[in-house]
Amino acid sequence: MNIQTENECIICRKHRGEGKLFGGFIYEDDLIAASHSTFWGDEKRHYLGHIFIETKRHVPEYADLTDEEAQRIGLYIKRISKALLNTLDVEHVYAFMIVDGVPHIHVHVIGRYRGAPREYWGSKVDEWPEAPKGGEAEITKLTTKLRQYLIDQACCNEK
Repeated sequence: MNIQTENECIICRKHRGEGKLFGGFIYEDDLIAASHSTFWGDEKRHYLGHIFIETKRHVPEYADLTDEEAQRIGLYIKRISKALLNTLDVEHVYAFMIVDGVPHIHVHVIGRYRGAPREYWGSKVDEWPEAPKGGEAEITKLTTKLRQYLIDQACCNEK
C-alpha cells in the first residue's frame, strides 16, 4: 500500500497554497475546505459543478476522521449540494468518495445537469459531451457565485 506523506499529498499541497486553485476556496475553516476541481492532465476545460470537500488535516481513511471532522464534512455536503441546486441548472447532486488515487479524505460533490442522458448519471456524469465545461474564468466565476450563496445563506439562517 502506497501511503503519501503530507509533503507528497496533492491535497495538502493545495491547502499550503501550492498549485492551481481557480477562484480560491468556496468554503474554508480550521477542519475542512471546499473548492472547485481544476484541470487534470492536459485538460483545458473542466466540468462545471465538480466540487471537492476535503479535510485540512492529512487523513487517509474515513475511519480516522474525528467526529467533528465527519460532522463538518456532512454539513458541507448538504450546503454545497443546496448551493449547486440553486445556482446551476442541475436537478440532482451526487456525493461520493473513493480515496484510492489520492489517500487524503476528499468527497466529490457533483451536480447533474438537466437533460443528462441516463448513461451519464452517477460517476459518469462529467463524461457527458454536452455538459457545461469551462476554463479558469468560468470556474472562478462559479466559485465566486457558490461562495456568495453560502455567505448569503449563513446570513439569512442567523436571523
